[in-house]
Amino acid sequence: MSSTILLTIIMLSALGLLASVILYFVAQKFKITEDPRIDIVTEALPGVNCGGCGFSGCRALAEALVKSTSMEGLNCPVGGAETMNSVAVILERQAVAVEPKVAVVRCNGTPENCTRTSFYDGAVSCRVAHALYGGTTGCQYGCLSCGDCVAACKFDAMYMDPVTQLPVIIDEKCVSCGACVKACPRNIIELRKRNKKDRKIYVSCVNKDKGGPARRACQVACIGCGKCVKVCPYDAITMVDNLAFIDSFKCKLCRKCAPECPTGSILEINFPVKEQKPAEPAAAETN
Repeated sequence: MSSTILLTIIMLSALGLLASVILYFVAQKFKITEDPRIDIVTEALPGVNCGGCGFSGCRALAEALVKSTSMEGLNCPVGGAETMNSVAVILERQAVAVEPKVAVVRCNGTPENCTRTSFYDGAVSCRVAHALYGGTTGCQYGCLSCGDCVAACKFDAMYMDPVTQLPVIIDEKCVSCGACVKACPRNIIELRKRNKKDRKIYVSCVNKDKGGPARRACQVACIGCGKCVKVCPYDAITMVDNLAFIDSFKCKLCRKCAPECPTGSILEINFPVKEQKPAEPAAAETN
């Protein structure tokens, strides 16, 4: 009896030893050696894991940076140029300059401009409301005012204005991570070029209806008249689906388009007030 137990123990021990040897060689065969620079680059990144770079988090971006032969197309919007320059030094590469951006809300459908036609009494979520109905006004494209974009912002760069019932972006806090853009089911938030002194000109409307229905839904809607397109000297404005769009990278902030807009849907932000030209004196009457 004792010999049987002893034999069993010996056999199990041998099988265990054999399995250990096999597992060791398999592990050596398929082991993955991680580049130590990934940890160093991860430490250089902000660590907020916002996804603004297009990856799942800072470590995923660090892996892509280390494995790539160039930094082209790889950027951390939160860290900006300073962070990317630090990463370039670590990887002994050339940093690629990226134009800084800022988020913009392309809707001006305030209660003053849009008449409320109904009241929403469901879940406080833009995505849910968008899936259920057209909205509380005659505009089926405008802001739903539930604040999904504000909840998505990790940098306290947005808040809901209780008067206008629209989200407000704090330019100096915005890091252009794009979280608010992804959170908006109506695509009214856009990342645009950040100009000096945070000056910007854009069409604050996304309504694609024709002029008549669009204007009836909102007093400041774009009616697709095309006047702004005609006066732009830089071909920065295009008209698609009855809606004007100003390319922030082509726009030179000349401010010729805004005065031509009959509905005031083109906004000029952070510009000095234009001086009014003095009225020309009436011609002297001749005897």
